[in-house]
Amino acid sequence: MKDFFLFLSKNKFLTRMAKKYGLRFGAARFVAGETIGQAVGVIKDLNSKGLVVTIDYLGEFVDNEKEANEMADNSIDAIKAIGREQLNSQLSLKMTSMGLDISEEVVMRNMRRILDAAKENNVFVTIDMEDYSRCQKTIDIFKTLRAEYDNVGTVIQAYLYRTVGDINDLNDYSPNLRLVKGAYKESPEVAFPEKKDVDENFKKIIEMHLMNGNYTAVATHDDAIIDHTKQFVKQHGIPNTQFEFQMLYGIRPERQVELVKEGYTMRVYVPYGTDWYGYFMRRLAERPANVAFVVKGMFKK
Repeated sequence: MKDFFLFLSKNKFLTRMAKKYGLRFGAARFVAGETIGQAVGVIKDLNSKGLVVTIDYLGEFVDNEKEANEMADNSIDAIKAIGREQLNSQLSLKMTSMGLDISEEVVMRNMRRILDAAKENNVFVTIDMEDYSRCQKTIDIFKTLRAEYDNVGTVIQAYLYRTVGDINDLNDYSPNLRLVKGAYKESPEVAFPEKKDVDENFKKIIEMHLMNGNYTAVATHDDAIIDHTKQFVKQHGIPNTQFEFQMLYGIRPERQVELVKEGYTMRVYVPYGTDWYGYFMRRLAERPANVAFVVKGMFKK
């Protein structure tokens, strides 16, 4: 089932159809609306519960400069809305949506525009990680931008063999990193095929990054990983101000609030926009329970 939904997530025809017909069939559970105005309402509600946010204007298959520039414009609009509405929110974005597959010139120009606007509005920006073929390019972009800006971070995926090396390599940049298991389908030549190995590597890089003294965002819905992180920071006297937990909008909302009540920073990844289809399919691929929720929702009156 996972492979099936990952296959569907890359279907360009279905992506176009989803844009045309809007948020239906349960997607609204995971996507905060199609406009920044709708997303602002969701963020305000989350902030009122003590949850902090990172917002992402969704985009898939950007293959021309005009569209990449428009994606950057939308990210800047989101940054301005965060500042104007005084939201407790950061911004997340993908390099392919900024022009990574077009040219280095396009992606770097758009990123500098975004980071300049983010600096003016005191907004932190996280560069999302994508599939393995774009991993090194994304890290190289992060290194270049990190030398110029202090309000930028990136994502490291535990399921890749290279990840421990990347943690060591990036330590010189004192990076703010979001650590994740990884959601793309990769070859066993580059990624651990077994979940238990991914979990062990995840724990290892969390420990490494924390012990390096760097800010660590542990992005997981897995209680075993959450509990491991809690025990590790307590054992080593690491303050709660050096790390946070992150989860996706619409998944385990009750647990998110519980973590806030326990005294932890809990950041919710809130996507919005018309190009929601690929993101939605990847969420269905992750957990069978998500599929059951959507099917149930389709038959509600």
